[in-house]
Amino acid sequence: MDMEQAWMGVVSAEHAAIGAEKGWIQLNHGKRNNLRRLRRGDGFVFYSSKQRMSDTKPLRAVTQLGVVADDEPYQADEMMSMGAHGTFRPWRRDVAFEPVTPVAIADVVLELTSAPNWGYALRYGLVPLSLADFETLRGVMSQPS
Repeated sequence: MDMEQAWMGVVSAEHAAIGAEKGWIQLNHGKRNNLRRLRRGDGFVFYSSKQRMSDTKPLRAVTQLGVVADDEPYQADEMMSMGAHGTFRPWRRDVAFEPVTPVAIADVVLELTSAPNWGYALRYGLVPLSLADFETLRGVMSQPS
């Protein structure tokens, strides 16, 4: 199957590593909407503005990369705490992650980052990524560090 679309999701590097280890993604604090946009075979990368959610020091790196491996979002079995907002079961998608080395986004020439104010769209948690950008990232991130 040829890849038709690629995506960039936004989470901390710490959360991206957990998802990659377990083979799933979770976006926008476990909400379903953005996950519905993905299709089996789509490329997927995690952009991490920080190492941990609570950090103040920026990271600004692409930290994980893979291919969507399921057909629909599903709810996790375990409950997730949102502090004062209660608990819920987050929505997820399965992704076949590849072994990669994170790369600073400023060190890679991408169509995405050539647009002025490109980072503004990241606040939505998921942005389309061109197939060319996905393959560029795959090539750079697959190199030994």
